[in-house]
Amino acid sequence: MQVSEWILRRVIVGPPLRAYLRLRVEGAEHVPATGPVIIASNHLSFVDSMVIPLAAGRKVGFLGKAEYLQGTGLVGWIKRLWFGEFGGMIPVDRSDARAAARALELAQEHLAKGGAFGIYPEGTRSRDGMLHKGRTGVGRLAAATGAVVIPCGLTGTDKVQPVGASGFRPHRVTVRFGPPVDVDSLREQHVKSRLFRAITDEVMDGIAERCDQPRSADYADRPGPGAPLG
Repeated sequence: MQVSEWILRRVIVGPPLRAYLRLRVEGAEHVPATGPVIIASNHLSFVDSMVIPLAAGRKVGFLGKAEYLQGTGLVGWIKRLWFGEFGGMIPVDRSDARAAARALELAQEHLAKGGAFGIYPEGTRSRDGMLHKGRTGVGRLAAATGAVVIPCGLTGTDKVQPVGASGFRPHRVTVRFGPPVDVDSLREQHVKSRLFRAITDEVMDGIAERCDQPRSADYADRPGPGAPLG
């Protein structure tokens, strides 16, 4: 761990954020300390991408709207520190179709370097409180890279920053990590698109066991071009 990362995690951002959120972490032993890992989670709030690296105990890169690294005042400073310096966010310009199309390739490059990558299989935040059907990007990524896949369930982050809210509110947040999805076993049963779907469904089952959201058999509605990625 680099000195700057240690200071961010242990001094500047980590302790105040943990205290503010009364953060509780379960199953952290499932997250490997080194090597490529995909952390797949439900998505309730902008703050999710701040909480997961803190709970995982290692740097976790996310694809994110480029504007996440912008902003003024204390919030803007914290965003740049956490997403840029600590999280290693991979910025994507949502208005650029070519950049969006490269999202999977960017994730693969990040994992090939031994990084941890965070992904929200629903494709966007849940705006109706339901846990929606997962899109198969996580399955494709797992099959292509061989990275460990850890399902993660978040609760409480929707109360910290509800959709549309500009600030944070104090509320307890719980992060639950599950054991890795057995991708090798699924490879023996499925190929190509069926394998991607099988991995994704296993991931969503693991998430569902660790969050309190009712499930939906439908995909979540995607936001428009100007909305935040994820």
